[in-house]
Amino acid sequence: MAKAVIGTILLSVLLNICETLFANFKVITQDKLLACIYGGLIVGIGNAIILKNNASTGGTELLSNIISRMYPTIKTGSLLVILDIIIVAINVIALKQIEIGLYSAIAIYIIGKLIEIIAEGTNFTKMIFIVSDKYKEIAEEISKKLERGSTAIYAKGMYKEEEKIILWCVASKYEIVKIRQIASKIDKDSFMTIFNAREAYGLGFREE
Repeated sequence: MAKAVIGTILLSVLLNICETLFANFKVITQDKLLACIYGGLIVGIGNAIILKNNASTGGTELLSNIISRMYPTIKTGSLLVILDIIIVAINVIALKQIEIGLYSAIAIYIIGKLIEIIAEGTNFTKMIFIVSDKYKEIAEEISKKLERGSTAIYAKGMYKEEEKIILWCVASKYEIVKIRQIASKIDKDSFMTIFNAREAYGLGFREE
């Protein structure tokens, strides 16, 4: 709450200071779409930094932060977008300015996405499945060089009806490149598939 009060006061004060300092500043663009995109980026980054530090500048940020703490399954960024859209929708209905509402929706979406990426974290990871007869050597090399564990999945190839071992490994996008190189070096005939993983939790990754 203390951080929210400080943030709200500083936002008001600094807005007035900036308005005075840049009163004669020439606007870069009069294009509303560009203003929404770049304004959304700047505001989104600022809000994300604030929310990442468990603070707020008041308004929908504070409300969405409180609700997301009460219900952790709801992401702050998504909730902020929903609340802002409701407010914009009410303004559109009351003031009959549909065009401004449509432009505002673009900025709100960008702000919400940036908050989701920066404040809540994307924690993007990759998954790799490796089919190789030399799975033991590959797993040992991955563990030795990258300190990453891998899981053996027992499977059956339907083409030749042969029993197979599939190595499954989760790693960062940078480590996946090295894992692919390791597998190719040990077994040039190895077959690999790589997938995007939205988030990873546990040993070696984010722990919550």
